[in-house]
Amino acid sequence: MSMNRKPSKRILALALGLGLASAALTTAGPAVAQPAASHASTTASQARYEASGENAANNRAFFEAVLKAAAKKHAEHPELKAVTLTYDPSDAPSYRSQISSAASIWNGAVSNVKLAAGGGGSDFYYTEGDDPRGSYASTDGHGSGFIFIDHAQSQQYDQIRIVAHETGHVLGLPDHYEGPCSELMSGGGPGPSCTNRNPDANERARVDQLWANGFDKALEKLSAVR
Repeated sequence: MSMNRKPSKRILALALGLGLASAALTTAGPAVAQPAASHASTTASQARYEASGENAANNRAFFEAVLKAAAKKHAEHPELKAVTLTYDPSDAPSYRSQISSAASIWNGAVSNVKLAAGGGGSDFYYTEGDDPRGSYASTDGHGSGFIFIDHAQSQQYDQIRIVAHETGHVLGLPDHYEGPCSELMSGGGPGPSCTNRNPDANERARVDQLWANGFDKALEKLSAVR
């Protein structure tokens, strides 16, 4: 999902240095302020809610970034059975309840990673504004980065579905716009009438695989299906 603002120097540097990939919902809107500079970001790609011309290549780039980040995370903490990620909703005050609902959805859907509200030192954060490209997640796909919620888009699509979808990117899921409404990661593909807010069984299993001990087997399986 994307926003209508000029990227900050910090975000632009990430885009140039890390090769940002995009995948988000598309709507128009006026320019807004940048994401809060107080948040550190280690993003590797962007993932949007609605399809665009560059999405095919970007989706692959996002998936590869997820695999790399997952392997690194496991190497650093092989003892972890479950991981708790903290998120900061303070930069998106208009969507606090939707963010809380999306976190609850994911916490009830998967076992190997949990989401908890935190402050400025959180693993990732939410922000809001206006962007002609819509809402998006800027993330390495394994717990870092930020999620931008577009105002105009949130008036067109189900707000909790938008937030839950973008949070799915932070947890490692790529877009699948061709999927049915029952797939959370089909994003804006099924159209504004789709209000499903829950990941399906395959999406839940893939997130648990990525965050489980024994990443090697999980990564082999995920690589085989992409």
